[in-house]
Amino acid sequence: MAVPKKRRSKSKKRMKKACWKIVLPNLRPCPSCRVLSAPHMVCYQCGHYKDRLLVKPKLKKPKQKET
Repeated sequence: MAVPKKRRSKSKKRMKKACWKIVLPNLRPCPSCRVLSAPHMVCYQCGHYKDRLLVKPKLKKPKQKET
């Protein structure tokens, strides 16, 4: 089993952990519906990409109450 030869100092350990940060995803508004989505991806809300409809959006039907 591998074992480190020397102990890692506090400063080296902290410098290594300094890069562990959460990065917020890049979001931009969709030109057709203004919903925030990832760039260079089809909008999940309306299905448009570069002002063209590529994917038909799935519409959720409201549940009707049975009486």
